[in-house]
Amino acid sequence: MSIIHVTISFDLPYVESLKGRRAFLNAIKARLKKFNLSLLDVSSEYAKEATLVLVFLSHSDALGLAYLQEIEAAMEKIAPEIDFSLEYEFI
Repeated sequence: MSIIHVTISFDLPYVESLKGRRAFLNAIKARLKKFNLSLLDVSSEYAKEATLVLVFLSHSDALGLAYLQEIEAAMEKIAPEIDFSLEYEFI
């Protein structure tokens, strides 16, 4: 059994306020609910950057990596115009 900790950092050049960033993140959170994972917004006070932390369990590292690739593909579908970086670690 593995715990996968994922950090997704977004660059939001078109967002002008914290309210705009919150609207974007709420849309992302709603779409990621189908993956059955724990999700937390840990963004700073700067409106043009956002950070989400995801945590989920997997039976093996290989299954966790496959699930992680599904999440990354979904992120690219949800917001193809947004630059994001995805960092992960297996615990």
